Amino acid sequence: MASLKILKGNIVHTPKFGEFEIKEKAYLVVNGAFVEGIYEQLPEKYASIDILDYGDKLIIPGFVDLHLHASQFNNRGLGVDKELLDWLNVYTFPEEAKYEDLDFAKKAYEKFVYELWKQGTTRSVIFATIHKESTMLLMDMIDKAGLGAFVGKLNMDRNSPDFYIEDTKKSLEDTEDYIRSTKDKYDLVKPIITPRFVPSCTEEMMKGLGELADKYDVHIQSHLSENRSEIKWVEELHPDCSSYAAVYDKYGLFGGDHPTVMAHCVWNTEEEMELMLKNNVFVAHSPCSNANVSSGIAPIRKFIDKGIPVGLASDISGGHKLAIPDAMVLAAQLANLRWVHIDDRDEHLSTAELFYLATKGGGEFFGKVGSFEEGYEFDALIIDDTNLFDVNDRTLEERVQKYIYLGDDRNIVDRYVAGNRLEEPKF
Repeated sequence: MASLKILKGNIVHTPKFGEFEIKEKAYLVVNGAFVEGIYEQLPEKYASIDILDYGDKLIIPGFVDLHLHASQFNNRGLGVDKELLDWLNVYTFPEEAKYEDLDFAKKAYEKFVYELWKQGTTRSVIFATIHKESTMLLMDMIDKAGLGAFVGKLNMDRNSPDFYIEDTKKSLEDTEDYIRSTKDKYDLVKPIITPRFVPSCTEEMMKGLGELADKYDVHIQSHLSENRSEIKWVEELHPDCSSYAAVYDKYGLFGGDHPTVMAHCVWNTEEEMELMLKNNVFVAHSPCSNANVSSGIAPIRKFIDKGIPVGLASDISGGHKLAIPDAMVLAAQLANLRWVHIDDRDEHLSTAELFYLATKGGGEFFGKVGSFEEGYEFDALIIDDTNLFDVNDRTLEERVQKYIYLGDDRNIVDRYVAGNRLEEPKF
């Protein structure tokens, strides 16, 4: 019984898409890293276990960020007046090149990891840079903070500036070394294959990365159909492939045996969507970035209706805020605008649906994460929302909605990942 802990409070999660399950002043039993059960009345067998009583506070799953660039953290709020390709050249590539310097990387990544903890992002899928050593440094820091993540050493060997480009052979060697060195090093931090996007990776590079995914059985992440100029570029580079997604698929970088997440997916064709469904490819919906760099409004309702898995993403620094509730709000707003201006068959996204995408939807990329169902890893945030109270009596669902729209990190009083309570990170 020593590994058991019991939390009491207002428990809110979404085991099913679009449906809140709410237990007022209930008990949540955690056994080691995993949820054992939720009880309105505590069974007698737990009578000897101390109860951590959070009173009237909310207990919700930790947030999952399915796509962000740790190396762009310093650039938040910059370049949002440019389209994607110009933004990459003017802001992104020069910033990412700095991470060859380990002293710079350490200072920058410390601030980034602290912000992840602060904002309640308990799991994330992260792009680093082309630099093996600083990528591994980032993984060390995330592990030290107690957070869960997939972290990718970036690959790019064409159509990149001279100061930020890799030799193909060396890139693949470095990638294999980083995978071997980190695959079993941490419990909650894992490597992930990370071609930047098709325009920056030669066929030799993509073929090699697909082979590494097979050899080491690792997950995959990249970008897909973000911007119309980018899509046209891919068509010119790969006239033999029927779509942007088909290029990744050709080289074994598009789901199937290897769980894969693709960021953005704003302009996907029906053919691409069918391939995504067949291969169980995740969509990392990045509403803030899609708006900032003029990419467009992704057809999220279509993905959901087809059964394609979807989660939310901040996409720092295309997105300017790391907090996932901000992504939830903008996702709702963009869905409304899409319904008004583009396709009135695409229904609005409800708060419960968005909450699911921010927790269990993205959490499924990690396995059983993002819910308080039995057997799920216990990732949780304790929310004190008393500063958001008004003169009306509010339901717990209304309180959650007000927290999403009006709250911030100051409302988070405790954080748990895989059953462990996280202290403020110190590096």
